[in-house]
Amino acid sequence: MIGPGPGDVAPTRAQMGRGLVRRILLPSAVLWVVVVGVGFTLVDLIGIDESAISESAVDMRTESLNTITAVVSELGNTQVLMGTCLVLVGIIWALSRQWWLAVIPAIALAVEAAVFLTASLVVGRPRPEVDQLDHAPPTSSFPSGHTGASTAVYLAVALCATRIRTTWLRITVQVLCVLIPLGVGLSRVYRGMHHPTDVIAGFLVGATCALIAWNWIPLRESAERVANASQQQPAAA
Repeated sequence: MIGPGPGDVAPTRAQMGRGLVRRILLPSAVLWVVVVGVGFTLVDLIGIDESAISESAVDMRTESLNTITAVVSELGNTQVLMGTCLVLVGIIWALSRQWWLAVIPAIALAVEAAVFLTASLVVGRPRPEVDQLDHAPPTSSFPSGHTGASTAVYLAVALCATRIRTTWLRITVQVLCVLIPLGVGLSRVYRGMHHPTDVIAGFLVGATCALIAWNWIPLRESAERVANASQQQPAAA
């Protein structure tokens, strides 16, 4: 069901080490600097006030929406998402028989968690001053961890889903993987847990982490060069 990409081969330990530093650690460090810089700009330099939006979200509350957003928000909970990620990794591994493809959602989640936990500690933005429907975790408001983590995992799965050969199944999986993080982000604002810019930052952080994890696939560049070279040889002859 999930087919290989161009030139997919198992990586060596040396390639894994080089890929870890060049494709994951360095981009993650750059992402952390950008997140902290944006956080300080919004909170300390601009002092952006989003209280009106948070108060409007409170005015929209109903018992039905409270129940729905509680369920959707829980999809971005750390424990729930870790369990979901393990299941998704297992499914991708079973269908593709390629562990280096299957671990992409786990890499995305690990990178997002590292960036989020340290960046939120440095920025230290208070949560909205409205009635909050959930217990506030010890981390600060910027960026939204629930949104970032769910975006990282589900967009990573959406990227892996590009290998699905069945068109309708591929599109269905990718649409769901986009809708779930959007629902989590909106639920976090509705429930008074985050400012809108926290959620926007969470989306961007999570999407970047998914791309960082996807770019880790070993030998992608070298395999494409080999494939291109082999295609050009007959023409040259």
